[in-house]
Amino acid sequence: MATETAAAEKVQRTLTGTVVSSKTEKTIAVEVQRVLKHPRYGKYIRRTTRLLAHDEAGQAREGDTVTISPCRPISRRKSWQLVSVIERAVKV
Repeated sequence: MATETAAAEKVQRTLTGTVVSSKTEKTIAVEVQRVLKHPRYGKYIRRTTRLLAHDEAGQAREGDTVTISPCRPISRRKSWQLVSVIERAVKV
């Protein structure tokens, strides 16, 4: 009974970022930005992390805002998967 409740309340960790590359097949590169406070000076610093995510259907394109979640390692650097496309990039 207790394990069912714990499993039902478990929330999957997700990150939101921008697709910077979708050139490879079934893989997208997502840049995730985070803001942290400098330990000494107190200034807020913007840091970016570039993650590779699995896109089975190939639905994400460069410039899209997407949500990704962790999964089992698919390759050496790819251990995230695409959950949804939040906002499409405008075509120029």
